[in-house]
Amino acid sequence: MPELSLPDVTLHYEVSGTGPPLLMIAGMVSDSASWAPLIPLLEPYFTLIRPDNRTTGRTTPVDAPVSVSIYAQDCAALLDHLDMPQAHVLGHSMGGMIALEMMQTVPVKIASLTLAASAPLRLTRNLALFNALLAIRQSNAAPDTWLRAFFPWLFAPAVYDIPGAVDDAAAASLAYAHAQTVQGMAHQLQALEGYQPPRLPPEWPVPAQALLAADDMLIPLPLAQSALGGLPVHIVSNAGHSIHWDAADTVADHVKALAQTHPIRRAL
Repeated sequence: MPELSLPDVTLHYEVSGTGPPLLMIAGMVSDSASWAPLIPLLEPYFTLIRPDNRTTGRTTPVDAPVSVSIYAQDCAALLDHLDMPQAHVLGHSMGGMIALEMMQTVPVKIASLTLAASAPLRLTRNLALFNALLAIRQSNAAPDTWLRAFFPWLFAPAVYDIPGAVDDAAAASLAYAHAQTVQGMAHQLQALEGYQPPRLPPEWPVPAQALLAADDMLIPLPLAQSALGGLPVHIVSNAGHSIHWDAADTVADHVKALAQTHPIRRAL
C-alpha cells in the first residue's frame, strides 16, 4: 500500500497511468476514490497521483493537524517523495484552495493548474451547511440521511430525474470501505473554518484555468468569477458542484488541453 510517512501523519496515496504527473487534490469529505469518473479518461495521458488528504481515506491518524496550508505542504512533500520536481495540478472544491496555496508557496512545482468547482472563497453559509450535516451524522438519524441532505448541493438537478440515481449514490457511499468517519469530518471542518482566502496576484505565476459549474450551489458562479479575477474561466453547463461526476468528459478535455499547451519543464 503506497504511503508517505511524515512527522505527524502517514499519507496514503494512489498512483496510476502513464505520462507526465497530474496531482489530483480532492475536496471536503472526499479522498482519492472521489476521482473515479476521471481516472479512465486521464490515465492514458498522465501519471495520476491521488492522495488521501488528512482525515480522509486510509491516511492516519484521523486527528493529525489540519489546515489548507498543511494540506498544501503534504502535497509538495508527496511530489518530492515521488521524485517529481513538477506536476500538473487539478484541485476540486477545497482541493482547489489547497492547489492555490501550493501556487503561492511552491509555484515551481506546478506546470499547470486547473481549479474545478473551486475559488478562493470562505462562505459562512457553506460552513453552516457542513456543521448541519455533521450534526445529522452525530444524531440517531439513518446513516444515509446526511448524504441525502448533501446530494442536492453536489449534483446537477438533472440527476434527480434519473430513476434510482440518488438511491444508488447513497448506497455506494455507504458501502465504501474507506469513507470518512464522523470524527474525521469534524476534524477536517477545522481546516475549512480556519481558511483565509489569499489575495491573488495580478499575474498568476503558473498557467491556470477554472472550470465552474453552471448549477453549483456551494460555489455560486458570480461569486467565484469575481474571486478569481482575470483567470480564464470555463463554465460547464448541466453540472453541479461535483463537476467531475456530472461532466467528466468536459473536465478531462480541459485538463488535457491546458497541460498539452504547458508541458512540464524537464530541467528545473
